Amino acid sequence: MHTMSSGRDEQAASGQLNLAYIWTISSVAALGGLLFGYDWVVVGGSKPFYEPYFNLTSEAQVGWANSCSLLGCLLGSVFSGLVSDRIGRKKLLIIAAVLFGVSSILTGWAQGFSTFVLWRIVGGVAIGVASNISPTYIAEISPAAWRGRLVTLNQLTLVVGILAAQVVNMLIAGDVGGAMSHAAIRDTWQGQYGWRWMFTAVAVPSVIFFFCAFLVPESPRWLLKAGRRDRALAVLRKIGGEAYAREALAQIEAGLERERAETGSANELFAPAVLGVLLTGVGLAVLQQWSGTNVIFNYAEEIYRGAGYDLGGVMFNIVITGAINLAFTLVATATVDRLGRRTLMLWGAAAIAVIHGLLGAAFFLGIQGPVVLLLTLGVIAAYAMSLAPVTWVLLSEIFPNRVRGAAMSIAVSALWIACFVVTFTFPILNQRLGAAGTFWSYGLVCLAGFIFIALRVPETKGRTLEEIEAGLSRRRDR
Repeated sequence: MHTMSSGRDEQAASGQLNLAYIWTISSVAALGGLLFGYDWVVVGGSKPFYEPYFNLTSEAQVGWANSCSLLGCLLGSVFSGLVSDRIGRKKLLIIAAVLFGVSSILTGWAQGFSTFVLWRIVGGVAIGVASNISPTYIAEISPAAWRGRLVTLNQLTLVVGILAAQVVNMLIAGDVGGAMSHAAIRDTWQGQYGWRWMFTAVAVPSVIFFFCAFLVPESPRWLLKAGRRDRALAVLRKIGGEAYAREALAQIEAGLERERAETGSANELFAPAVLGVLLTGVGLAVLQQWSGTNVIFNYAEEIYRGAGYDLGGVMFNIVITGAINLAFTLVATATVDRLGRRTLMLWGAAAIAVIHGLLGAAFFLGIQGPVVLLLTLGVIAAYAMSLAPVTWVLLSEIFPNRVRGAAMSIAVSALWIACFVVTFTFPILNQRLGAAGTFWSYGLVCLAGFIFIALRVPETKGRTLEEIEAGLSRRRDR
């Protein structure tokens, strides 16, 4: 069976790739990332307003309001893993769009806290589906030489969504004073209605995503696995022409032939040949969340208030964090296929560990204002160049094709469990350990993550998915 020996061979055999088409369908899939980013972060900026509205006062209530959607993320990830190999990637993109639109409206106009939590969880299901399927779909339609940039596009749209949520939050928050009591904030327009529009705004891009998702093709790898060879070939032709299509088809079929020769039961996920890769993926997912960076987005109010900023300053600082996040994600997009995945991950884990140490020291010494802001921006910059986008690239690449849907689901489920734990526990840790102890703890996690990456994570840049699978198989056989 003819296969290509490297990602460069694929590029040479491809002739003229239809880059406009590739980027268009990848961008449609990446709209799931945009909605993911908005829906996930909007809660941080609306927090000063819905908390007084629902009279949330305890650390447990505050933590639950911020983290409840993450249970939905877990459910969505499990659901997408169970059905993605049965119904395909495209249908799940459409399902995610529907859930985003419905949940955003019903969350925004919830009258009671229980209803608010219910629809936040449904919105989390949409995030879980999109976080699993969007990068998987993009990886499966991408030529090897472009895959890193295209999968990172999903992270880029995610941070655009984050920044959009932060800007919308700041504009709606307006000039509400930082010294106002909960009762006074509850009586303002922002406390009664403004926070509702913060959530509802995501319905507009949800509708766009819904209609655009009907226009993209199904993943050619999934089509071949489902026995639809002619349709898979047609999609590959549209991506890169006849020569590229024949080469890519031969390679995918060779990979599927290897899979059929091996065990095909559900227990294969836990066979030694696959379990090591699965544990690596789970470790990367947990590290991304337990690095502690995301608490800066979800708990920016507490962090920046603790650093001496009033509410207006908090909202402005949140927008700055989003802008830095976007800028350095663009850097990651430009470098991930040149510097490589492993290099960026090692650099990021080390940099975040050091900056968390400095951030903890600043809180310990009582240093406030711009120093804390600059250190948090440093954490976000390092995270945006490394753990944030590259984790998703690696998760979309390292799993064998025959179990990719289920393995991706397990890894993403682990990510959302880790995210729930770190989001729910931050108010409790902050109260018991103080901000210094909390950030030092996150720094120790990043140090352990650096060692984990050095020992367990291979370099995958410029290699086709089938080559990565074969390389991991050879490593396990040694």
